[in-house]
Amino acid sequence: MPRLLVVHHTPSPALQAVLTAVREGVALVEDVELTVRPALSAGAAGVLAADGVLLGTPANIGYMSGALKHFFDTVFYPCLDATAGLPYGVYVHGNDDTAGALTSVQRITGALGWRQVAAPLSLTGAPGAEDLEACRELAATIAVGL
Repeated sequence: MPRLLVVHHTPSPALQAVLTAVREGVALVEDVELTVRPALSAGAAGVLAADGVLLGTPANIGYMSGALKHFFDTVFYPCLDATAGLPYGVYVHGNDDTAGALTSVQRITGALGWRQVAAPLSLTGAPGAEDLEACRELAATIAVGL
């Protein structure tokens, strides 16, 4: 059974709603094993065991969260050669701008050789019904592709 790893930093009610929608999206797909890990406790073993990764972060001062950056710092060298081509997706939430955070995630995943398999999801402000549906679709799209 394919394994999807969700690595997230969820410090706010808005991001909690997004994470719930992500879980719901994966649940729409049969025969996918979902593992959800906070970025500060996710590690190389989880990435190496996964068939795909979905990353979630707030945009903090124009960058990904420190927690997600810590995750990347922890897994970069152990996963560098072993996970080239790993399918991934990303969602970023910010109050008004997510561009810098998204660019920083894409720069690191590019250096890892991961393959983006769905358009990145950038959310600003309080997530509405359409935003949460987009989160479900992102998660389901990645899960189906595994």
